[in-house]
Amino acid sequence: MPDADKSPETILDAEEPLESILDAEEERFAWIAEVTEMGTTRDGIPRQRFSDKVDRVVLAPVLGPLIFLVVMWAVFEITTVVAAPLQDLLDSFFSGPLSSGASWLLGLIGLGDTWVEGLIVDGLIGGVGMLLTFAPLMTLMFILLALLEDSGYLARAAVLTDRFMSAMGLPGRAFLPLVVGFGCNVPAIASTRILSTPKQRLLTIMLIPFTACTARLTVFVMLATVFFDSWAGTAVFIMYIASILLVILGGLLLRKTLWRTMGSEPLVIDLPPYQVPTLRLTAQVTWVRLKGFLQTASGIIVGCVILVWIFQAIPMGGAGTFGHIDVEDSLYAWAARGVAPLFSPAGFGTWQTVSALVVGFVAKEAVISSWGQTYAVASGDVVGLGEHIRLAFEASSGGHPMAAVAAFMVFLLAYTPCVATLAAQKREVGWKWTGFGIAFQLLVASVMSIVVFQVGRLIW
Repeated sequence: MPDADKSPETILDAEEPLESILDAEEERFAWIAEVTEMGTTRDGIPRQRFSDKVDRVVLAPVLGPLIFLVVMWAVFEITTVVAAPLQDLLDSFFSGPLSSGASWLLGLIGLGDTWVEGLIVDGLIGGVGMLLTFAPLMTLMFILLALLEDSGYLARAAVLTDRFMSAMGLPGRAFLPLVVGFGCNVPAIASTRILSTPKQRLLTIMLIPFTACTARLTVFVMLATVFFDSWAGTAVFIMYIASILLVILGGLLLRKTLWRTMGSEPLVIDLPPYQVPTLRLTAQVTWVRLKGFLQTASGIIVGCVILVWIFQAIPMGGAGTFGHIDVEDSLYAWAARGVAPLFSPAGFGTWQTVSALVVGFVAKEAVISSWGQTYAVASGDVVGLGEHIRLAFEASSGGHPMAAVAAFMVFLLAYTPCVATLAAQKREVGWKWTGFGIAFQLLVASVMSIVVFQVGRLIW
């Protein structure tokens, strides 16, 4: 602090050396700027990075979405073609040596031809084993998606879809939870917390169940392989396009009715540079996702398989004893027959097909395991599962199985998600909006499946 007896003029005189120093620094920086300018050559064209050059093509208004569709089609085509031999090999293992070995061992300990053998062979091996045959397919799919993600390409998808997000009143970053939904709906719902307003989160949560998660993928691939043969990859790709259209149309419908006042926000996103995917990161991401699939198969699916087997083992109308009846005479078939006529307008009103949808309410992967159990219990033939399913759709559709299976796939895509997703919805938005979502999804699924079948049978 300056002395109290000094005048203001004396204080100003004391600060003069500091001003001189500042002036000298300014002159030095000016000299540096002048020298830098003299030694710099500019050609008038700003330098572009490799990523900038690529983005001029992949983010183009017309060409960009077309490239994205081609890339995703290639992913599904490669997945179905390459994984098919591995699936057949695993299917032969579960339905052949493993089932025969399990029956032999149970016979040695006196449990052969009992309900225990039925539970283990027809239930666990027939149901869970059928689901596990899709492990190679899921592994390949996860690898391809991890490569696209690590390369930086998937981040561009948010930019390509920003126009559609804005039309629904959602910000561009709402695309990120929807992308997660194509892996699993449960973490996708949790990731909506990145959105800024409650209305945006609620609308996005209502739309996430329309994304085709990997659980649905297993069913799509199996049906596409059985009914569409060499076009299987294209059929699965079309289901993913249908999923995107469902999200857009559902969002527009809800925006125009319940959320008319919700505005939109501009997209602000930092696009990572393109890079060569690393083996370590790709392997880690693939393993994490595959582990989740296997944990589902070893957890909730096992419980579901056991429950289905119990219902299939309970006789109705004095047809036999517990565990020693044809599945057509079981409580499982009896309950499914009561619901099946509701699905006749959609072309798949048989109890075998409808019961699989009911089981799919627990977990969509369980649709396959329930079919495996149903037809294994009925005929002891797991290898011919595809042929059994084909015959069921031919019978229920009046000779239009292609139209019926397309309607079934659309219903599976749009109807109520698994119980884990419902629990996540309830945690985020409560029972009121969860119930609304269930009703909305069932309505959309019913209407669309009926339309697809009624129109499709005129073509197929």
